[in-house]
Amino acid sequence: MLKLRLSMGGTKKRPVYKIVVADSRFPRDGRFIEKLGFFNPLMPKEKKERVGLQSERIKYWLSQGAKPTTRVARLLGENNLMEMPKPGNNPNKAVPKKDRKKDASEAPKEDKKAEAPKEEKKADAPKAEKKADAPKEEKKK
Repeated sequence: MLKLRLSMGGTKKRPVYKIVVADSRFPRDGRFIEKLGFFNPLMPKEKKERVGLQSERIKYWLSQGAKPTTRVARLLGENNLMEMPKPGNNPNKAVPKKDRKKDASEAPKEDKKAEAPKEEKKADAPKAEKKADAPKEEKKK
C-alpha cells in the first residue's frame, strides 16, 4: 500500500521532514519512491518556508490510491490540496496527567477531600513534632 508520509531528517533537536510517497512496508527514513515536498516544524506557522509541496505530483499520487498519514493529511488540508481531516478525539491530552483524574469524578471527591484533610492535618502534626524531637535528642547524647 502506498503512503504519503513524513521522512525525518535534520540534526539532533533540529528536525526537518521530507514528504515522500513510499510503500508502507519500507522503514520511515528508508527507501521511498518520490520526494513530494518538505516540512520544517521549527519555523513559525505564518512563514511560507515552513511547508513546501509539489501540488501536481501530490494530486497524481492521491489519484493512484496513495493514502496520507494523519499529519500529512493536515498539511495537505491546510494547503487546500485535499479535504481537511476531522479532528481526533483526545480531550484529555492537553490536561496534565495529575489533573485528569480530578476532572473525571470531580463532584464526589470534593466533599471527601474537604473533610479528610482537616483530620489528616491534625493527626500528622504531632507525628512531625515527634520526628523532629527524636534526632535532636540523639545528637545531645
